Formats: sequence, C-alpha cells, structure tokens
Amino acid sequence: MTAGAGDAARTTGDIGDVAAGTTLAIDAIALDAAGLAATFGTPLYVYDLDVVARRVSALRSVLPRSFSLAYAVKANPSLAVVAHLASLGLGADVASRGELATVLRAGMDPGRVIVTGPGKTADEHRAAVRARVRAITVESPGELERLERVAAEERHVVPVLLRASVADADRPERLRIIGDAGAGKFGMDADDLRLAARAAAGSCHVDLLGIHRFGASNVTDAAALSAHVAATVELARDVLGGTGATLRVVDVGGGLGIPYGDGEPALDLGDLGTRLARLADRWRSRSATAAIRVVVEPGRYLVGPAGLYLVRVVDRKSVAGVEVATVDGGIHHLLRPALVGQEHRLRVVDGRAIAATPPVPVTIAGPLCTGLDVFASRAPIPVPGVGDLVAVLDAGAYGFTESMPFFLSHPTPAEVVLREGVAHLGRRRMQPEDWLAAQTLSEA
Repeated sequence: MTAGAGDAARTTGDIGDVAAGTTLAIDAIALDAAGLAATFGTPLYVYDLDVVARRVSALRSVLPRSFSLAYAVKANPSLAVVAHLASLGLGADVASRGELATVLRAGMDPGRVIVTGPGKTADEHRAAVRARVRAITVESPGELERLERVAAEERHVVPVLLRASVADADRPERLRIIGDAGAGKFGMDADDLRLAARAAAGSCHVDLLGIHRFGASNVTDAAALSAHVAATVELARDVLGGTGATLRVVDVGGGLGIPYGDGEPALDLGDLGTRLARLADRWRSRSATAAIRVVVEPGRYLVGPAGLYLVRVVDRKSVAGVEVATVDGGIHHLLRPALVGQEHRLRVVDGRAIAATPPVPVTIAGPLCTGLDVFASRAPIPVPGVGDLVAVLDAGAYGFTESMPFFLSHPTPAEVVLREGVAHLGRRRMQPEDWLAAQTLSEA
C-alpha cells in the first residue's frame, strides 16, 4: 500500500448532493481534497458511495414495480463500487469472464446477473453456465448453437435472451449510438432473430426468456428512452408470439445519460417515470405482456456523477496569451475527453487560485508526449498555481478502466471510495516496476 493508505482518511463531507434528475452538485463541495491528496497521493480517483446510493434510490423511486436494475459493470468495475451496488440489491450486466468474476467476488447474487456481449468464447459460456446466472444474451444463431453444446455438456438448461440489432431498427431520431458504424456487430436482424427464437423455443438445452435490445448511449431525453422501451417490448411480443414461448423478460439496455458540461440538460426522472408507468399499465392489460419483467442496465447514470479524478498542478505558463496548467495526470488515466471529444467540467478544489483570481480561460494539460493529452482547452476556472489541486468531474464512469494506463509508463492512479465521509483505499497505485515484473528479457 501507499504511505498512509491503510488508514481511513476523514473528509469534511461527501462529494456532493444529488437530486432526482440532476448531476453532481460539485459547487457545494465539502471534500477535503488536500487531505485525500496527502494521504493517497495524486493522481487519484475518488468515488462517493453515498452519492451512488442516492442515485439508485432516486431511479428506483420512479420505476414501475415490474422493472429491475442490472448495473452495467463496464461503466466502473471497481470492486468496492460493485460490492456497494450489490449490497443495495442490484443485479448486473457483465460482458466478460473478468466482469463475471468481479460481481461474484463482490457478493452479487448470480441469479441477478445477465451475461452480454458479442464474441463470447466457449470458456465464457461455460463460466456463466456454471455460475447459474439469470440469463445469457445470445448475439447470433451461431452463438445459440455453441451455447447449446456447452449447456448439453454441463447438463443444465440455460436461460437466454436473444439480442436484437438496432442497426436497421426504427429507433427514434433522438437516440444515437456513439460509433454508429459498429452498431451491426451487436445482435441479430429481424430474420435471424426469428430463426433463433424458433430454435431456442424448441431446444431442450436453453430456456427462451425474451429479448435484449440496447438503444443508445448517454441519452437525457425521457421521451426517447421510453419510446425505445415501448418498441423493444413490442418487438419481443411479436418475436416470441410466433414461437409459443411465454415472454418473461425484456432487457432494454441502459443509456440513461448525465450532463458533462455546465448548462447541459439533465434527464428528467419524473417525466421518465410517468412515461414508463403508462407503458406498464398497458402491458398489464394484455395477456402476452402481463407478466413481463423489464430489465434496465444503468451504468453511467448511477456512478458517473459520484466520481472525480483529482490531479495536482506541476507547471504553469502562458503561451500566446493563453494560461496553461500542466497536471500530473492525463488521458492515460481518463481517456474519455479525447476519445469522444467531450470535455468534462473542471474545478480548482484546493489552492490559492480559488480566492485569489477570477475565472479565466485555462488550458489543463497532462504530462504525456502527445497533443491529445488535454482535458480542457479553455476551461473557465481560476488560474491554478503549481501545487494546487484540480478535479475533473463526472469521472465515476468510463474513467480508470476505459483508459490506457501503460502508455508512457507512468504510475496508475489509486482509487478511493468515500462512505459516510470516511475514505478507504479501493485500489492501490501501481508503479512501473509492477508491470516490468510481469515481463521477461529475450533469450536471443
């Protein structure tokens, strides 16, 4: 462990407050950034589990009783975060054997876990079957055949969901997928979907539960989200209606979004809840959909605003009239701003700059030898000085594990979780010596 990491570090409050449909209220921050940095070092990821719990509660409060939550582990697979969500009774959406191992170690009930993702291997199928997960999502008729062979070998009838493609679907224009060109890699088109449904319904090795259909990413439009749910349930009713199988589960994916910039709209949870309640009433009135459970897979919505990435300024200069602050962390730890071209909000959370200077456009850049390593080109913040701390906000999702930590061989950031104002080390910082130890010199 790093120096002092074995002791809890008490903070003066939690990262922020959250109400239904809002993002993290970081401007009311009471975080002891200096204390955390002194105890755990920088760069540092900080996740507030109390904020996560409040967001879970807010989302649950608007969902109809026929809806259940399965946390999308890809958003943040930190063991402490996953264990906290398991303690709140959530299920999980996992997309690899490693993610499955994570949720099981975190104490999650495998009967609440859905295994998704394209390109699953026989070993991944076997691990999921042996864990007795709630369902395995099938991406193609070929995968169904391969899974049936594994199920026969394991002598277990495997519950399955058939994944429908959205590449040619009549999804609302307000829904979009980041990287639409790759949408065809997920799920089956209409002909293959019906072919697989008939095969699954007649199989003695799998139990056809329903349909899985992911619509879009980071959507804050309640009307678009509810329209996707409605269309997915109708598709499931139509597809299974021709097989004689009873429709029991419809997985509508995730995609619940958060704002990343000041002034961006947030998802209106009240509006979403009202729209979904109308749909649930309609389903209960129809025999084919009366007993369905709808699974929602939020990831970013639950954990994104609960996290921040804390860095320290190591250099400051003015270039062509622009203030530039170089910090000790970069896109090797938080790739998302460069990957999707979307800057996160930044705050100076400790240092003289808060009281000494008014906000001006400041470029916040990392230490990597690439021009891509910039968090913000003209962030409206007080000019930080050397030694000051800067927080990159809304970094609780698609941060630590979506990045490229071995690029340029800097140490990795540590991860710290807060609960009731007390900080604990969730993942220790790794040094270059750690991964050098896993390599060998050529004998040649």
